Amino acid sequence: MIPRENLRVGDRIKAFLLRIDRAARGPQLILSRTAPEFIIKLFEMEVPEIAGGKVLIKGIAREAGSRTKMAVHSTEVLIDPVGACVGQRGDRVTRVVDELRGEKIDIIKWSENPAEFIANALNPANVREVYTEASGQRSCIVVVPDNQLSLAIGKEGQNARLAAKLTGWKIDIKSQSQYAEQMAA
Repeated sequence: MIPRENLRVGDRIKAFLLRIDRAARGPQLILSRTAPEFIIKLFEMEVPEIAGGKVLIKGIAREAGSRTKMAVHSTEVLIDPVGACVGQRGDRVTRVVDELRGEKIDIIKWSENPAEFIANALNPANVREVYTEASGQRSCIVVVPDNQLSLAIGKEGQNARLAAKLTGWKIDIKSQSQYAEQMAA
């Protein structure tokens, strides 16, 4: 179950079937509303472009009950993957959010370029520059304007944590003034 979710006998819900356990009393269905696959299936039901394979979900990072970051990519040039998932006036994403009882969903554009993908993943913060390590360690330094540092990190580090989980990169976020001091030293 999603944290802080109250379900009663007889409630109709959607859930993701994780597995079927064979028990002595018969099969047990193990359902989940917290699995990232649950979000994917909800979007497949709401967004015909995802169901049809024209928009691909390239990655998902989730803290159930709080926030999800989802990276999408279009296989066709004329389709905006983020716009397709959001829908007109936000109706598609709103239906998914309603099913998740108000969980925030950030839909970002996936990119093959790691620096661009990392900058997109840190939305809603504006990213000035992304410096990737040449050593191949999949770590980077992200420079944001001084007034955007707390937005980039997020409440209790949630935005940075989800962005790192989504991209697979270790992300070190610095304000412009912190980065300038570090370079001057």
